[in-house]
Amino acid sequence: MMKNLKFGNLILGICLMTTGLMISCTDLEVEEVDSIIIETTGDGFVAGDPVELLNSAYQDLGSLTNQADEYSLGVHTSDELIPPTRGVDWGDNGVWRTLHAHTWDPTHSFVLNAWNNLNSRAFKCNQILASNPDAQTAAEAKFLRALYTSYLVDYFGQVPIRQVTEGVGVDPTVRSREQAMNDVIADLESAIPDLPAISPTAGNTQASKAAAYALLSRVLLNKAVYTSGGGDAFNFEAGDMNKVIEYADLVEAEGYSLDPDYFNSFTTEGASEVILTSPQGTPQNRWMMTLHYSQNPSGWNGFTTLGDFYDKFDAADQRIGAPAEPDGSEFSGIGTGFLIGQQFDDAGAEVIDNRTQLPLKFTRDVTLAGTATDKGIRVIKYHPGRAGNYIVLRFGEVMLNKAEAILRGGSGDKSALEAVNELRAARGATALGSLDESTMLDERGREMYWEGFRRTDQIRFGTFTNTWEAKSVTEAHRVLFPIPQQALDSNPNLQQNPGY
Repeated sequence: MMKNLKFGNLILGICLMTTGLMISCTDLEVEEVDSIIIETTGDGFVAGDPVELLNSAYQDLGSLTNQADEYSLGVHTSDELIPPTRGVDWGDNGVWRTLHAHTWDPTHSFVLNAWNNLNSRAFKCNQILASNPDAQTAAEAKFLRALYTSYLVDYFGQVPIRQVTEGVGVDPTVRSREQAMNDVIADLESAIPDLPAISPTAGNTQASKAAAYALLSRVLLNKAVYTSGGGDAFNFEAGDMNKVIEYADLVEAEGYSLDPDYFNSFTTEGASEVILTSPQGTPQNRWMMTLHYSQNPSGWNGFTTLGDFYDKFDAADQRIGAPAEPDGSEFSGIGTGFLIGQQFDDAGAEVIDNRTQLPLKFTRDVTLAGTATDKGIRVIKYHPGRAGNYIVLRFGEVMLNKAEAILRGGSGDKSALEAVNELRAARGATALGSLDESTMLDERGREMYWEGFRRTDQIRFGTFTNTWEAKSVTEAHRVLFPIPQQALDSNPNLQQNPGY
């Protein structure tokens, strides 16, 4: 952990989770490995080694692999994932259920942890930039600062900032959502000339021109949301959509393309789509959080998808996955994509549920509480036998950003329908005959499920305040998370988001 640096009113200390939560996920929590010491006083700043600080900032990307905090805010609140409580397992004082049910409040631990994580990581990038870095190091720091700030913009709608020379007695100033978004765009655009050009590489862990282009396409696609003032009437300007298309095309010009094997991107072999991964990027939480106790590996028997989301796929779409083909090797009993029906072990024998002593058959019916151990369709995107690094940016998203921007009035080299059908052809799915906002949102779900962005997509398409399985709350203010109560108590420049 960082030592001798007081963040004061930003409340950047790591907060402990409840004892109940740790029962469910303590084994594979992301560990902080930073031991760099930076000292600051009320009237000065002692620069650190910018290269060491940058390495530490890259390691911080590992927080995105957690099943809680930043990741949970992006998916547990959406229509693609449900966190059922099974007996006492995953009860954790309701910390998971309240996210899915849209009943969280400013004291929610994951809201606080995400706020602290993202602000502290952005501040570390400020330290890098204040430590006399060379041009490329500065550019990479700007990219990482933009990435972390983009999450703050998306989740919270306001961003505090403290200068590295300011002491803890100074209340951080607060940028509005639009101001912070513009800073993200400016950081990325100014970084591009000094970022390296990196061709597709499995496990690439360094910011590049392509990474900046990809993140710009994401932020600009959501610009109408970030400038809406919190409402749901979004004005997608043609100029912004054209920039999304331009940046998507620049990613492709860097050599990135769709992999004909969808799941290959999530292995050690996939390269053509992988733009950026986390160096502390083990994706093991993604399979542990969904697999049953009786499977190999023995999982936490936690999260599942919802039946309505599973129904969005046609049988020919390779993204729906494939059942296991047990051959006796380790983990060969685990399929890919959506696991439904009878499960088999590595030798091909039926798996028996060690809680019920019955054959383990995953079923589509699932409830938020009082759920049996076999309920819910499980999801495996990173396979435990061949998983690569955890992906931060991927070309499949970029291509969909382009298609959506065309649908929303941008000018591209093809129609939005042609772009989506090009993607679907690569995934083995049947071509669509027409495309509207509803089918565009469905396509984004099919391509990017469980990657952390479903909430953002649903807000942009106006469906986040709808109802779905086990979620009846339709409050409009839920499109933003509350500012954590501890942050409000510490910094009078922050104001609570409406509705909280």
